[in-house]
Amino acid sequence: MSGTSPSTSTWAVRTRRGAAERPGSPGVHAALSVIESLVARAPLGLSELSVELGVAKSTLHRVCAVLVERGWLVRDRAGRFDLGARAIGIGTRSGELPIVSAFAGIAAELLTAHNETVCLAVLDGDDSVFIALEETSHPVRLVTSVGNRTPAFASASGRVVLAERSAATIEADFGGAPLVTPTGRRLRGVGELQDILERVRRDGYAENQGETAVGLYCLAVPVRNGAGVVLAAMTICVPSSRLDLARREVLIRDLVAAGEALSAEVAWLSAWNAMRADRPRISSST
Repeated sequence: MSGTSPSTSTWAVRTRRGAAERPGSPGVHAALSVIESLVARAPLGLSELSVELGVAKSTLHRVCAVLVERGWLVRDRAGRFDLGARAIGIGTRSGELPIVSAFAGIAAELLTAHNETVCLAVLDGDDSVFIALEETSHPVRLVTSVGNRTPAFASASGRVVLAERSAATIEADFGGAPLVTPTGRRLRGVGELQDILERVRRDGYAENQGETAVGLYCLAVPVRNGAGVVLAAMTICVPSSRLDLARREVLIRDLVAAGEALSAEVAWLSAWNAMRADRPRISSST
């Protein structure tokens, strides 16, 4: 369950729009945009960053020089930039985030009950990104890590978050885009995606069979704060060879309960990178 979103350019357009609309120092916005781009897909050269962010190369050269000097970036022999030790060091503290700490205990119970990999994902641009996981002891399993990204439209975790958005927003974000999953399945345009998300809203969970990795079944539920905003998605990943209809029903029941338990633990958290829906929220019933 890995790969880079095919719609990075779309994300870049949104970044440029946002930077133009925000007040404050252009240099600060440029520096943060560089770091966010490298989190999404490093390494990148100065020209690539300039095109992606819509910022002049001369400005980016100065910004990147400071970031290299301060340890946020490094530059390879080809002149491309990647994240430096200081940026990576922040990532090592991800386990201290309240939602990750709460996830660890609840995921451990799921792991004990089912011995299948359990992940916590958030939306970053058009990608679903794993921020925590508890791995199964089975030798045949999803091979992934914290930081792995998948296109949100293709993954169960991403679909749970996208289902919070209105049909008009989904049309604006994905209409006309080539919606091809990491395993090569091409959705029949944004209309099929809308149908998938409507099922997620109806059922209260998202399922994915072989779209992010061949032979992998994924099931995801929303994690909400007290205001009902989806903060993240909790996902369980099971090789199709270990799944049957009876086990699927048990997994749905237990994952929905785990999602509700985690939501209760993080009810006090404010929302990040989330949009309130202009329609009824996802049901928690199965």
